[in-house]
Amino acid sequence: MKTPKGLQPLIDDGVIDEVMRPLKSGKEASVYVVRSGDEILCAKVYKDMAQRSFQARVQYQEGRKVRGSRQARAMSKATKFGRKEQETAWKNTEVDALYQLVDAGVCVPRPHGYFHGVLLMELVTDEAGHSAPRLGEVELTAEEARWFHGELMGDVVRMLCIGMIHGDLSEYNVLVAPFGPVIIDFPQVVSAAGNNAARAMLLRDVHNLRDSLARFAPELKNTHYGEEMWALYEKGELQADTVLTGTFVFDEHSADLQAVMMSIEDARQEAIIRQQGREEAAERD
Repeated sequence: MKTPKGLQPLIDDGVIDEVMRPLKSGKEASVYVVRSGDEILCAKVYKDMAQRSFQARVQYQEGRKVRGSRQARAMSKATKFGRKEQETAWKNTEVDALYQLVDAGVCVPRPHGYFHGVLLMELVTDEAGHSAPRLGEVELTAEEARWFHGELMGDVVRMLCIGMIHGDLSEYNVLVAPFGPVIIDFPQVVSAAGNNAARAMLLRDVHNLRDSLARFAPELKNTHYGEEMWALYEKGELQADTVLTGTFVFDEHSADLQAVMMSIEDARQEAIIRQQGREEAAERD
């Protein structure tokens, strides 16, 4: 096939020898099957995104570290330089995440390097050597669904233990390999400690997987692994080998609205006093 523009620099530099075929194309990237020596890999070529796409990414990027103060200021102001830095950071996030996840024992495609904005990684295949299907494309027995669920919950726990949440996990981001499920697509990975929506995103990830696999093993529908693992994580008790039960006791006490309103008013008054203090100090100077 004709070499895509984004892969030509890798051909020129001898990083890959041949582009064999396209694998998939999405809003953010196109993936190709490539040959590098005797190895068959996949190459993820990221697409440049419009400004409207940056707005959709804001919820995921909260809490992420930025290289320096200049980059952080530019990104917050959405300047031309800032948008370019934000685009670069978005692409680099997946690369960095994959290396950390492999080290943590999470079942993800093994990365083979990042060249000219292109991520090279392991090609996940089925038993026949063809590209592995997605979880949403296969039929499972109840036993297989329970096994997949256990493997995926273990991977979500291992991710959480190193401070990561996938953020967009579903049956469309899981490949089915002969040895089990493989999680893919990490540019939107969320900081568990730094993002205010981290718990909500974790629960969404876990519930998406639960609901998909419950089609084959209905008993999974009544499990609450996400709530259980987050409660342990908040208490600092979650470990990579923690055995979860899927049970969780929800707090059904009514909120004390009066106490909440009093706390808000106290905080408001403290803010007013601090502001008055700053203004008085400015006048004296």
